Amino acid sequence: MGSVMSLSCPKTKGEEELSNESCETRKTCPSNDQDYSRLIPNLPDELSLQILAMLPRICYSNVQLVSRRWRSALSTPELFTLRKELGRTEEWLYLLTKSQEGNLSLHALDPVSTRWQRLPPMPVIVYEDEPTTSSMWNLVRSLLGRKAEASEFESEQMPFCGSAIGSIDGCLYILGGLSRSKTVNSVWRFDPVLNSWSEVSTMLANRAYSRTGVLDKKLYVVGGVESRRGSLYPVQTAEVYDPETDVWSEVPNIPFSKAQVLPNEFLADLLKPIVTGMTCYNGRLCVTQSLYSCPFFFDAGGKVYDPERSLWGEMPSGMGQGWPAKGAGTKLSVVVGGELYCFDPSSSSLVESGKIKVYDQKEDVWRVVIGEVPVYDMTDSKSSFLLAGFHGKLHFITRDFDCNVTVLRADVNEIQGSSSSSLSSSKAVLGSCSLKEKGNVDNKSDSVLWTAIASKDLGAAELVSCQVIDI
Repeated sequence: MGSVMSLSCPKTKGEEELSNESCETRKTCPSNDQDYSRLIPNLPDELSLQILAMLPRICYSNVQLVSRRWRSALSTPELFTLRKELGRTEEWLYLLTKSQEGNLSLHALDPVSTRWQRLPPMPVIVYEDEPTTSSMWNLVRSLLGRKAEASEFESEQMPFCGSAIGSIDGCLYILGGLSRSKTVNSVWRFDPVLNSWSEVSTMLANRAYSRTGVLDKKLYVVGGVESRRGSLYPVQTAEVYDPETDVWSEVPNIPFSKAQVLPNEFLADLLKPIVTGMTCYNGRLCVTQSLYSCPFFFDAGGKVYDPERSLWGEMPSGMGQGWPAKGAGTKLSVVVGGELYCFDPSSSSLVESGKIKVYDQKEDVWRVVIGEVPVYDMTDSKSSFLLAGFHGKLHFITRDFDCNVTVLRADVNEIQGSSSSSLSSSKAVLGSCSLKEKGNVDNKSDSVLWTAIASKDLGAAELVSCQVIDI
């Protein structure tokens, strides 16, 4: 009484045969648990992973909501290695902006779907405070190339001000910068596969407003400024980062040039050299420099670094002297199809415009290839403009008449044919189109028209920098 008893009844011959058949069926057919554990039911995981790899990357944010297994599969390096093997990699534009409060944020653009994604917020690092001097603020204001209030610089909500941005090995890097008027050497990496930030090895030197470039799968950081005793001083140091080993190594200091054409030695000694631009061209670092003493800037050519010999050399005079800039901190350049392009700004009242130039290596000159680039300049705007190259085309990022950030495209092949060195002066200046025009426009034989491929309302956020990642 009170106990549970199990009764077993003898089975007939027919029942035994039916039971044996049922057992064999269960052995040959996958169990529900086994089928549920697969990425896609009734398909091997190898095939399922290939299906996921074929999907456009813009879909991944929604696809990962299907299940935990899908979310895990979409965050593995194996999937993106497979995408590369299948030829399904995609070039995305990553745009770094700064809000009026001084906070940095990153937005990614898929140029195929023209959809934007906002990346997870950057980590906030707080360092001990240092007094902000007027000389430091003057230099920062000059580097920014605009007027601003000193209270903006002194704000506690301005982490990573002056940080450099670079991209290598499918990841974004935010390097150094100013935190409460102190330069830092921190390096943060954003992994688009994991969709998260992580801290990597710090740079060898504290620096802000430095320049970055990639050669031989290594990330170079040159120049910038450092804080000493409450002031900022230009630096001529350089270093290189290997993402495979997570190790920084020294690069020979940049042999800055001193002023040669100034009226007196006192002014020449007063002006300090500072790196104002850099691009990777023909396997070398091309670094432009200016001589600075607030509020004056004088262009002073540049230097070229050969990584094979680990030596700095003089920049060709035509390249250095003709590298245009609106201000010392706004020398914009990009390499597309092996050709070096730059933006030469010019302004008139409310509407700014500019020209696109290409460097002719044989003649050591810059030639105009697009005669006008429309830039709408709001009188109270702090935004600048940026150059980028992806999908084999030249892109210009600016504001349109509605104050939205707009990405304009020009086909490089239509600009100059096969090589910039074959340009003739009679065919050099090309046309442009208004920012209001959307979609393709009929091309004329003697003009190249810009196409607005995407735009986004980012409010009053300031354009800081951009990078292109192919994963």
